[in-house]
Amino acid sequence: MSQKSLKKDLKMRHMTMISLGGVIGAGLFVGSGAVIQSAGPAAVISYALAGVLVVLVMRMLGEMAVAHPSLGSFAAYAREALGDWAGFLVGWLYWYFWVIVVAVEATAGAKTLQNWFLPNVPLWVLASILLLLLTLTNLVSVRSYGEFEYWFASIKVAAIVLFIFFGALYVLGLWPHAHLDFSNLTRHGGFAPLGIVALFSSVTTLVFSFFGSEIVTVAAAESAEPRQAVSRATNSVIWRVLVFYIGSIFLIVTILPWNDKSAMVSPYVSALKVIGIPGAAWIMNLVVLTAVLSCLNSGLYTASRMLFALANQGHAPKGLVDTNDRGVPVKAILFCMVIGYLSVAMDYLSPNTVFLFLLNSSGAVGLFIYLLIAVSELRIRRKLERESPESLRVRMWAYPYLTYLTIIAIVVVIASMAFTADNRSQLILSLVSVVILMIIFAVKQTMSRNSKLPGNM
Repeated sequence: MSQKSLKKDLKMRHMTMISLGGVIGAGLFVGSGAVIQSAGPAAVISYALAGVLVVLVMRMLGEMAVAHPSLGSFAAYAREALGDWAGFLVGWLYWYFWVIVVAVEATAGAKTLQNWFLPNVPLWVLASILLLLLTLTNLVSVRSYGEFEYWFASIKVAAIVLFIFFGALYVLGLWPHAHLDFSNLTRHGGFAPLGIVALFSSVTTLVFSFFGSEIVTVAAAESAEPRQAVSRATNSVIWRVLVFYIGSIFLIVTILPWNDKSAMVSPYVSALKVIGIPGAAWIMNLVVLTAVLSCLNSGLYTASRMLFALANQGHAPKGLVDTNDRGVPVKAILFCMVIGYLSVAMDYLSPNTVFLFLLNSSGAVGLFIYLLIAVSELRIRRKLERESPESLRVRMWAYPYLTYLTIIAIVVVIASMAFTADNRSQLILSLVSVVILMIIFAVKQTMSRNSKLPGNM
């Protein structure tokens, strides 16, 4: 195996579906019920607020990625704007987030299979098999990853589009035996039955549901048309959030009573049953499994590419930049797979201690990364306007005012985590992760400087 470059084998159709699929996580199908129960029908507003924040961050990231497509994406931009420490911190935080997600999604996929038609197979066996299969997919080639993600994302997108189509017909009274009815929006205690505070507190949770939108900028390093792909993804993120999330959640709270606990266990299945779609449970099990496999596939891909970028920048062992003849960073992928397996083992052996710590310690990581993306854009935009204004084919709206507003909003969301018990533990442990990484960076820099002293040469 020799050190070569990554292959630019991702086509435009791959990049398009990666950007579409990155927005639709398994959490939309299985986690939205908990959000609706915590905010009532006003959960639609919660999704909208979180969506606006993600759209603004994606616009900033798109501006930088189109002007300067780079291996490591926002880790490289953080390094350029703020220094080595920022690139190190963003890169390792992002890698850490996704290797934990790999374990979470492998376990979620195993639970789906077990509940569906494999009740006698242990969870850890199913999770290990899923992780192995998707690892093999990533090891074949980047095009193999792109093809699998293309079809996974296609199924997710088709499922959401069909749900919105049938749901809209039902709500508007155009479905057999249905009539125009929006009463569930206000009947059970009003539109915001749990108050405005509940509406805003849900935003913290929802930001993580949107995490993954940025994968397309990481994949741009292996795309034949990186600028065009990222530009298209950036410009379409608004309607993706509007249709996939806000549109489908609005239909859910219109079709179902928000306080029906049994219905909210699996709100999409429940809504399809109310509409009268035969085989609703089977259909949604297939869609959820697809969403989980898509996230697992992208998690392995994204974690390995960020690790590859960190090694390329000297922030990880140099051996991880080795690629095979197909341009696949095999060592980086296998390292991520090993960490994924260890995390799955912890989920099985110590779910309430070690794995819970891992999960919580990555809980606020997405917000920290978004914050550093916004700060990076603030500085890089000034540099681009001064040195190469023609490269700004995608521009952040109302710069710098919306950038400052986004930074303030992210800080407020982070601070709000301190006021609820569940979020507080995630915030504290995520801050511990940041501190540990900064200590490692300081030690690494000190050792590097000492090695260059005359007496050590």
